Amino acid sequence: MYKEIIYHVENHVATITLNRPKVYHALNGDIMTEITDAVHQAAKDEDIRVVVLTAEGNSAFCSGADLKAGVASGNTELGNTLKEFYNPMITAIREIEKPVIGRLNGIAAGAGMSLALACDIIIAQQEAYMTELFVGIGLMPDAGSMFFLPRIVGMQRAFELCSTGRKVHMEEALQLGLVSKVVPFEHLDTAVKQLTDYYIAAATKSIGLMKKVLNQSLNSNLQEVLEMEAVNQTKLGHSHDFAEGVMAFLQKRKPEFKGK
Repeated sequence: MYKEIIYHVENHVATITLNRPKVYHALNGDIMTEITDAVHQAAKDEDIRVVVLTAEGNSAFCSGADLKAGVASGNTELGNTLKEFYNPMITAIREIEKPVIGRLNGIAAGAGMSLALACDIIIAQQEAYMTELFVGIGLMPDAGSMFFLPRIVGMQRAFELCSTGRKVHMEEALQLGLVSKVVPFEHLDTAVKQLTDYYIAAATKSIGLMKKVLNQSLNSNLQEVLEMEAVNQTKLGHSHDFAEGVMAFLQKRKPEFKGK
């Protein structure tokens, strides 16, 4: 079905794997269209409880924009490219009401760093690093980095990372809150599986609405967030998982959530 990614579903987990190893999984129009489509497919599939975004191999997660392809096309209307390919991809990841785990198997550079930061949680292998290398070619970070970075690391550090393009190795990334966990590459799959196992058994509808409100809260005042909490808590009050959670609590047993 896809040429530039591998889409695999197993045991309620959809894994989207970037598969352009010869160019370190660089982003072109085709792969971004496929990623966006795969996320939408996972969103519609009620059997899927969690999404994992990663890439083949252990050297690169995503090297950013495919500059060779861009230069060859002679395209300088970069904003149009962002609107057509990058922005829909990032928006799909942020709007899917299911957790998206970034399995950072290697370097995340430029828009590849933006793609990683769009995930809800990042589990990284210790030899990876991140870099906002846009300044090296006279551009500014895009694909959401200008939104994500200051909210994660603060304005001054975000400016420093954007304006220098320096490498952020995983020990520092963990300290800054850019990633959630760092492990040796040989332990990466185990660490990701521990997290997917948790989300498979969790209350997916609850988590999806948490994600939705957290996204909206970034640009809302307290009263607006209080209203969003009330509206969405009412929705969850009518859910199967709420009824099951209360019953399990009263019966002193582990709840069996259905994600509904």
